[in-house]
Amino acid sequence: MKSSIRIFFTYIIICFLVFSSVSPNAFCMTVKEEEDLSSEFMKSVSEHYEIADDPVIVKYINDIGAKILDAATPQPFVYHFYVIRDENYNAFAGPAGNIFIHSGLFEAMDNEEELAGILAHEISHVICRHLSERFEKSKKIGIATLAGMAAGILLGAGGAGEATNALIMGSAAMGQSLSLAYSREDEMQADQIGLNYLRKAGYTGKGTLSMLKKIRDKRWFDPSEIPVYLSTHPAVDDRISYLSGRIEKHPEVSDKKPSSKYNNFEKTHIRLTVLYGNKENVLQKFKQDVTNKPKDYMAQYKYALILAETGDRSDAIAYFKKALEENPFSSEILRDLGKTYFQDGRYPEAQKTLEGAASLAPDDPEILLFLGRIKAETGKLKEATELFLTITEKYPYYKRALYLLGETCGKMDNVADAHYYLGLYYNDKEDFKNARFHLEKALQKTNDNNRKAELEEILKKIKKDSGKESKTTQ
Repeated sequence: MKSSIRIFFTYIIICFLVFSSVSPNAFCMTVKEEEDLSSEFMKSVSEHYEIADDPVIVKYINDIGAKILDAATPQPFVYHFYVIRDENYNAFAGPAGNIFIHSGLFEAMDNEEELAGILAHEISHVICRHLSERFEKSKKIGIATLAGMAAGILLGAGGAGEATNALIMGSAAMGQSLSLAYSREDEMQADQIGLNYLRKAGYTGKGTLSMLKKIRDKRWFDPSEIPVYLSTHPAVDDRISYLSGRIEKHPEVSDKKPSSKYNNFEKTHIRLTVLYGNKENVLQKFKQDVTNKPKDYMAQYKYALILAETGDRSDAIAYFKKALEENPFSSEILRDLGKTYFQDGRYPEAQKTLEGAASLAPDDPEILLFLGRIKAETGKLKEATELFLTITEKYPYYKRALYLLGETCGKMDNVADAHYYLGLYYNDKEDFKNARFHLEKALQKTNDNNRKAELEEILKKIKKDSGKESKTTQ
């Protein structure tokens, strides 16, 4: 008990000294420098890792991030939140407000409080410019090289697989070293500020504490596999003691309640587990849930999802129908049943089911996307194009619609638009070779002067970025 009290007061003293003596922008890169680094950093990450583009997951994690940012001071960066497909327990803040959670860590979460706790901590590191201080000391290495090394370290080089090892080894050709581990003082500052933001956003802060314990316990269960998070976020035991004291001493939360219900977390979590978890393990777990809870519609729904994902569409359809018997007005179940009909080539049933889902959730982009795909497959190309265009305008984060829009324009012999939308899709995916090919073709074919100016600007940026790459490889 005395030890915990001593740690708590030590923490408070250090936090006071940090906050009173260090300006948030002291010794940092400029915002413009950090944004330039961010562009290269994202390129390095996307070349070596799969970033989740599922609309439900992307929207949910960005909604929670935005809710926390609403409680913070105005920011110089536009924040983006990503899930990386990787089983490691890891989360980190990249340059210029790009924040990442590995799917393995997300899968280990039990509720929205835990997700919010991790996001608030990483947001606080960005706001305090902790990472940019370290980048400032090493930027003489060169932006592209620095970005590659940073991506390798933050993603978990030295134990997290070939991709991260290739990333850091390829970037460290000059023999430079880069330390991106936060100091104990950084962690304390991020914990204190993050807890304040959480409470203003309507959370208790208990999620941060429970996630830290899970990360620590993973190390205990398997000493040979130290979570990557611990290598860049030290002093986990001290953080647990500090947060326990703060939460116990100030258990109250603001009257503002989280706008997202916990069932939104559950739906997103199930989706992530089905898409990115170990398929065999998930199949067995969800099958057991159905056996244990035969009347639980969510158990039926989860099992149907993993059956559809593993290709057993016939059984998946049967379990979706069982789930609908218990919850007939669920737009999610109708949507995923309609998708499964579509994947099975049963277009009339798919259309009828998806139209029912759309009547309940008219703003669900995935429902609109599959309705568009049915139109495209049944020769109604103009209607398909209108649906895909609506999605790209209303839901810019759903990039799959850009590809399908370009593909459908091509089927209609609208070559200029086909190349334009495919070029935008590949540019967003950081596939600059394909992006350049399609955008140059679009520039040749289009008669729209405004679009020509837009295309020239995008191509100029791609050429500039390609020039940076060629210099770093020489």
